[in-house]
Amino acid sequence: MAVTLKRKTVQFCPDHRRVIARFFLPGDENRARAIIERVLALTGKEQMLIFNHVFRQFSGRHRNLTRVFEENFKRVEHLLDTLTVKGETLSKEIQHVIGAYFTKEYSIESAAFFNPSIVEDPYQGSLQENQKRVILSFRATGEGHVSSLVFRSAIVDEHNDFHIDPVGDSVDVPEIITRHEYDKRRFLAKLTEMHIKDDVISLVMDPLGDRFNYGQLQGAIAHTLKHQNLTHACRTVVQAINWLARSHYEVTFSWDTAICDRVLFPISFAESNGIEDARFVQFVEEDHAVTYYATYTAYDGYAILPKLIATTDFYHFKIMPIHGENVQNKGLALFPRRIKGKYAMLSRMDGINNYLMLSEEVTLWNSARRILGPQHPWEFVQVGNAGSPIETKHGWLVITHGVGPMRTYSLGAMLLDLDDPTQVVAHLKRPLLVANEKEREGYVPNVVYSCGSIIHNNELIIPYAMSDYASTVVCVPLDELFDELLGTGKR
Repeated sequence: MAVTLKRKTVQFCPDHRRVIARFFLPGDENRARAIIERVLALTGKEQMLIFNHVFRQFSGRHRNLTRVFEENFKRVEHLLDTLTVKGETLSKEIQHVIGAYFTKEYSIESAAFFNPSIVEDPYQGSLQENQKRVILSFRATGEGHVSSLVFRSAIVDEHNDFHIDPVGDSVDVPEIITRHEYDKRRFLAKLTEMHIKDDVISLVMDPLGDRFNYGQLQGAIAHTLKHQNLTHACRTVVQAINWLARSHYEVTFSWDTAICDRVLFPISFAESNGIEDARFVQFVEEDHAVTYYATYTAYDGYAILPKLIATTDFYHFKIMPIHGENVQNKGLALFPRRIKGKYAMLSRMDGINNYLMLSEEVTLWNSARRILGPQHPWEFVQVGNAGSPIETKHGWLVITHGVGPMRTYSLGAMLLDLDDPTQVVAHLKRPLLVANEKEREGYVPNVVYSCGSIIHNNELIIPYAMSDYASTVVCVPLDELFDELLGTGKR
C-alpha cells in the first residue's frame, strides 16, 4: 500500500517585485569615465533635479539607498584622477547622482523560487498548543539565472497547515565583514584540491606566518604583483589565491529586518553565478549549544566550491569553504549532532552514490564510505540526499532523491542505524513522491526536489520544489512511512 501524501495548498512562487540594488558598469572604464564627465558638465540645478527624481522613484523600494550610491561611487571614484577632480570635493548629492548611474535594480526572485529547506525558528514563543514556528530557505533566481538564498517564516498549526508571515516592501542586503583568519596549511591544501599548482604560490605565501588574516594576505599579494614580473598564467594563479581568500566572509543584517526581507546574494567571486541548494540543519552540540549550519554549492559559471554557512540567530552569518578531497561535488548534508564525538555528513562525492563521511572538524572532510547506490529503476541514473538526516527511534531518517528515465527526479527515503550510519536499515523500493500533472511543468520538467524536512505532529513535513520553478509542501504520516520502510520496504 502506498504511503499517504497530504499535499498542502500553500505555494511559494517567483515574485518579480522583490528587488535589490546592485553595482552596474555599462562597458569598460573609458565609457564609465565619459558618463561621469557628462554628469559633472551639468549645472548644479540640473544635477539636483536628477538627485530629487531618483530618490522620489527609488527610495521607497530599497533600504539605505544612499549607502548603496556611496559604495558604488567609491567603486568608480578612481576614474576622477584623469579628470583633475577629487572625489572629496564633490557634494554628497553629486556623489549620489554619480553612484546612481552605476547602480541597477535586480529582481532576485523573478525566474524561480525552489529547492527549499526548513528548520525550527530559534524563537518559539507566543504559540498555541501543537504549533511550531519555522524558517524556510529557498534558492531564488533572477536575470542571468544567478541564484541567491532567501527566507520565509511561518507558523505550522496543529493540522500542519502553514500560516506564512507577510513579506515586507523592500529586501535587505547585509553588511559585509572581512576579518577571517586563515590557517596556512589548510589554505595551501585547498589550493591543491583546486588543482592550482605553481611556483608563484610560494612567492605570495612564504612571507606569511602559519596563521594570517585577510589584510596580511592582500599585502603579500600586492607586494608580489609590484615586485615580480609575472606572466599572464602566474597572474591567474594570484587571482585564484584571492578567489579562495574571498570565499571566507561574514555578513550581518540590521536588527530591524524581518527574516523574509533578508537575502544572501553572491558576494565572493567563487559564487558569482549563484548560491545553490542550501541544506539547513539545526545542529545541537554535546553541551546543548545550538548552531544552524547550511551546506551549499558556490558556482562561478565554471567550477563549484562547497561551502558552509553558520548562524545562531539568522542575523549574523559566517561563510567559509568546506575542505577535503571528498567534498568536491554537490549534495552535502550535515547530521544534526555528533556521532561518537565526530561530525557526520552525507555526500555524493562521485555524483552517483550516497556516501557517509566522519570528521573531527566541520569544515574538513577526507574520509568517505559508500553506503547506498542506485538499486531501483526510478534511481538508476543517480541517488542523493534531499536534506539532513532526522533522528527518530527507528534510526536516521534520510529523504533521498533518485533520477530515473527521462531525467525524472523522485523523492524516496532510507533509514540508517543511529550508532553506525554506514549501515542501511531500510530503503524504500518505490518512490515516496513524484511530480503530478500540475507539478511536472516548469524550468526543468519532471522534477521534485527538497533540501530539508522536519517532523511535527507525528508527520514528516517536506517542502519541495516543483520542476525548478516554484515550491510547495507535502506531509507524510510517520507511522505509515515507517511501516513501509520496515515492512515491505525492509532490505
